[in-house]
Amino acid sequence: MEQPTTHQLAHWLKVLAEPRRLQILNLLMAGVQCNCELGTQLDMAPNLISHHLSVLRKAGLVEVERDAVDARWVYYAINRPNLEALNATFTAFFDPARIQPRQPNCGPQTACEPDDAVTTR
Repeated sequence: MEQPTTHQLAHWLKVLAEPRRLQILNLLMAGVQCNCELGTQLDMAPNLISHHLSVLRKAGLVEVERDAVDARWVYYAINRPNLEALNATFTAFFDPARIQPRQPNCGPQTACEPDDAVTTR
């Protein structure tokens, strides 16, 4: 799988910034849920649940499957490969080991010549 870009990371962060979507993902981490189970646990209007699930699906974080026998039943699950990519991207991007010692190249803390420095009154 291709390494997600910072653009993809920003998109996932925006999607996950909504507390109800995090709540839905948390419920789905327990396993596949049908639409009625989610409705019972979330105490939200069905159209609002549907909206949040749609956003999560478009972001690639949730999969949906209709029952083969009765299409009125819809089942939701975590998209495992994309969750693994999200987890790997977060881990790599927010890894404290990435922080490097660095001195700024400008400002009063630099080692520049006195006539190059800007003076303040």
